[in-house]
Amino acid sequence: MRIVIAEDLALLRDGLVRIFQAYGFDVLEAVDNGPSLVRSLLTYQPDIAVVDVRLPPTFTDEGLRAAIDVREQLPGLPVMVLSQYVEQLYARELMSDRAGAVGYLLKDRVSDVGHFIDSVRRVAAGGTVMDPDVVAALMTHRASDLPLQALTPREREVLSLMAEGRSNAAIAARMFVTEKAVSKHSNNIFTKLGLEQSEEDNRRVLAVLAYLEG
Repeated sequence: MRIVIAEDLALLRDGLVRIFQAYGFDVLEAVDNGPSLVRSLLTYQPDIAVVDVRLPPTFTDEGLRAAIDVREQLPGLPVMVLSQYVEQLYARELMSDRAGAVGYLLKDRVSDVGHFIDSVRRVAAGGTVMDPDVVAALMTHRASDLPLQALTPREREVLSLMAEGRSNAAIAARMFVTEKAVSKHSNNIFTKLGLEQSEEDNRRVLAVLAYLEG
């Protein structure tokens, strides 16, 4: 799998390169600033980009904005954001792209390399993966939205675990309930968010992203 990495901290950038190579990824380039990221993505058109939010020259949201700009030219380009920060404005724009193939993980919560690699592969395959803290931050920002207010705390918990890319079986194990109970919560979420019957995986993604759309 071909990958481009954007990280301004040299030690972390080198560490990511070594980790991905150890798991069989072909690291096409590892860059440290926004303009180089745009150039690299347009040149190589990788299978996935792993991008930090804050890159030179602005050290604000350069990486995330670069990824969004490139996805306008290369629709559906898989992007995994790996950052210390939740940048709400541009995160909503990236995550609300119905093309999918996006993820947003927080660096200090990545404790299992294998799980991280699985998440990257899931995004590269077109899935959506979000850290629960990112979901919580974005939900808080949109707390006034009526459909979300209609969700029970249990349904919000299921939605948060969906955002991590977990199956019904994995959610059931995490919540210590039956798969039937998870399926019931999921259907309630779909109904309350106004998601019509469609392919199950697609509805799960749309459920996570629905509140991001204005």
